[in-house]
Amino acid sequence: MPPELEQSSHERLLTLLCDMPKAELHIHIEGSLEPELIFALAQRNGVSLAYPSVGALRAAYAFSDLQSFLDIYYAGASVLLHEADFYEMAMAYFRRAAADHVVHAELFFDPQTHTERGVPIEVVVNGLVRACEAAEAEFGITSLLILCFLRHLSEEAAFDTLDQALPSIEAHRDRLVGVGLDSSERGHPPEKFARVYARCRELGLRLVAHAGEEGPPAYIWSALDVLKVERIDHGVRCVEDPALVARLAAERVPLTVCPLSNVKLRVFDTLAQHNLARLLELGLCATVNSDDPAYFGGYINQNFVATFEALPALTAAHAYTLARNSFEASFASTTQKTRWMHALDAHFAQG
Repeated sequence: MPPELEQSSHERLLTLLCDMPKAELHIHIEGSLEPELIFALAQRNGVSLAYPSVGALRAAYAFSDLQSFLDIYYAGASVLLHEADFYEMAMAYFRRAAADHVVHAELFFDPQTHTERGVPIEVVVNGLVRACEAAEAEFGITSLLILCFLRHLSEEAAFDTLDQALPSIEAHRDRLVGVGLDSSERGHPPEKFARVYARCRELGLRLVAHAGEEGPPAYIWSALDVLKVERIDHGVRCVEDPALVARLAAERVPLTVCPLSNVKLRVFDTLAQHNLARLLELGLCATVNSDDPAYFGGYINQNFVATFEALPALTAAHAYTLARNSFEASFASTTQKTRWMHALDAHFAQG
């Protein structure tokens, strides 16, 4: 192929990635809190920060592992005190998501990060729900909320959080649809939360959990068999266990993969070493997501573009599969999924 045609083909692929409709299923809304908004909210709410400037805070985003990130993540969340703060944070994310042609987003939020500072769960949920409603009206983005338990805390603390959240779950059952498990994975296996997940299942909530990022494949098995989750968040270490890969493929268990996050937290040293292409080759229902984009260097389109540039084996066919997987793996209605898939088909037919 002549170089000019090869260049043209590459540019078309990048345009296709950016413009195609897609869903984002692994986004921690507190992780979308940009330093500029952190400082604005700190000033408004009278919160003192350990960093003298936006630049100094952004410079601190050099992480050696998951825990070193979490230390800064929780400090940044300290500026969130009022319903308006959560609304503004989520709307800032939705504006970026709309620019990236996200048509559906399922937002994780961490109530324990806020309740331990005296912020009631209903303040968190009400602010996020208002933003979800505004985003649908303004941008046409549909969205759902997933309450995450912090796995470095006890299961008793998770039960307490669930009890506090029940009125909000009942009030917003169409919006707050599920629970997840995040924070430090090492030393906190999924089975630690078996009873609280059983209770959530009784309540009819959708179930997901982080597993197989820093933790071993055994954590993915536990998430599936003990917690009985429907999706695995991250899951990239599944390739270390062929039997697990076979099961994930056979059962079409979605993996919400976050490439830039994986590199930032040293799961992979470089994007060129990432196993996304391998996951697709193995027939897994992998998706691309941004995780904590304010901290990890990019929102969803930046994850797509950077990963496809680093992995030449990925093609337009893989892009289509990843986008289609994101719709299939979502907790949206069948009607919504069908509409998005038709739009995706039309987009690729034109591209």
